Amino acid sequence: MSLAYPFNIQILNQISQNGLKRLPAERYKVGKDVAAPDAIMVRSADMHSIDIARSVQAIGRAGAGTNNIPVKAMSARGVPVFNAPGANANAVKELVLAGMLLAARNIGGAMKFVSALDPADPAMEKKVEDGKKKFAGFELAGHTLGVIGLGKIGCLVADAAIKLGMDVLGYDPEITVDAAWSLPAQVKKANSVAEVLRSSDFVSLHVPLVDATRKMINADMLTQARPGAVLLNFSREGVVDEAAVLAALDAKGLAAYVCDFPSPRLNTHPQVIALPHLGASTGEAEENCAVMVADQLRDYLEHGNVQNAVNFPNVVMPRESNFRIAVANSNVPNMLGQISTALALAGLNINNMMNKSKGDVAYTLVDVDSAVPETVIDAIGKIQGVLAVRYLPLEN
Repeated sequence: MSLAYPFNIQILNQISQNGLKRLPAERYKVGKDVAAPDAIMVRSADMHSIDIARSVQAIGRAGAGTNNIPVKAMSARGVPVFNAPGANANAVKELVLAGMLLAARNIGGAMKFVSALDPADPAMEKKVEDGKKKFAGFELAGHTLGVIGLGKIGCLVADAAIKLGMDVLGYDPEITVDAAWSLPAQVKKANSVAEVLRSSDFVSLHVPLVDATRKMINADMLTQARPGAVLLNFSREGVVDEAAVLAALDAKGLAAYVCDFPSPRLNTHPQVIALPHLGASTGEAEENCAVMVADQLRDYLEHGNVQNAVNFPNVVMPRESNFRIAVANSNVPNMLGQISTALALAGLNINNMMNKSKGDVAYTLVDVDSAVPETVIDAIGKIQGVLAVRYLPLEN
């Protein structure tokens, strides 16, 4: 039994065509108005305010942050939420460098000064020479950059800063092994956020917005900042206390705040450089994110493999048979035993099994040696704690 379009993918934003091409037309129907979607691809659309169809088995965010997606509610339904960590890293890195240069060389103010000059004024050249003194800046080389958060973006920023002749101090209490390997050896290790603030001329934030990082840069923390430091936030708006940053600017504790998150209060402050969410706004980044998340959705829908889901563990198991079952469940004891028992009672032999957990969610892939009756899938689905179960046979 082969359907013309076995999988329906709903898109909520404009998604790069090169990403959508990763979903072959003979197997995927993709559009904004598809009925009963099996998966959703999204960029910035707010999914908290929409009714997500019960048919949805996965959500793919063509970007890094997932604050616009009701992740907790999807976890309760056994729906993985995929993202594309690192796919936009180079774009963000380049904008961070631009932000440092904007602040160090007073470029914004200088441009406003020039644009206000009257080109018909015969004294224009003299006014340029007289006025430029107000915008004298400093070079990045020889100054210290503190990087808080050493994921893919933080590591790229650190590496680029070193190549510009800067000293780099890094802090990340949860650095991954992969990130540690990619971190330049010249990066000095800090033991706290406060140490980074005390020791850095520039501080760049690259952390996710979670409970532990919300308002991480607050009034108490900013008392530790080196006088005249520049704070850069191309991470998430909520990781800084906006009122505290503005107070530090007014008190001349901070020289500038450079961010990607405009707000009514920030936009009127002369020491704030706010950009309109440009971090991932390059054609290359949008394409990289779309390709990455499309590949992940396809691998999940067709084979049950999970990579880069913010609410599920990574589970990737090569096929050992044409008959695979995928089970998402609450992370409780004896779940594997109950799944195995249901298969054994049906006379099904397990070829291979993989189970991992992440927080409150566990995920299991099982390859068996023969076709699985629908009654067995129903029996597994009725086990207390099972959130979702899918049967993924390969077509002959």
